[in-house]
Amino acid sequence: MSDCIKTFFEAWQVEDADLRLTQINSCVTEAIQYNDPRTPETVTGIPALNNYVGMFSANAPGWSAKVIKSDAVAGVTRVTVAFAGVGPDGAEQVQLGQYFVEKDAELVSRMVGFVGIGEPN
Repeated sequence: MSDCIKTFFEAWQVEDADLRLTQINSCVTEAIQYNDPRTPETVTGIPALNNYVGMFSANAPGWSAKVIKSDAVAGVTRVTVAFAGVGPDGAEQVQLGQYFVEKDAELVSRMVGFVGIGEPN
C-alpha cells in the first residue's frame, strides 16, 4: 500500500482545517472523487474533501482513522480502516470500514468506502 493512502486517513484526526488541507493536498489529485455511505453525492476536489473529512474530527473529537489492512489487484487498492475512539458511553469503540482506492501516479484519484468489511449478516 502506498503512503498516500495512510496519509489521507491520518488527516481524519487533524482538527485544524489548514493543516488538514495541507495533508490532504499532499496525497490526492486535484480532481479527487470520494464516496461513502454518508455522501449523498460524490465529493469532488480537494477543498470539498477537506470539508467532508473535517466533519469527522468535529463530530468525533479524539477519534482516529487508521489503515489496518490493505491489498491490491489490477490497479485498485482495498483498505480496511479502523475508526476508533471513546463512544458516548465512555467505552473505547472501533468501527471498521472498507475502501477501494484508485491512484493516478502516487496520488489517490478515486475512493469508494463501505461500512463494515463485507462480513455475512
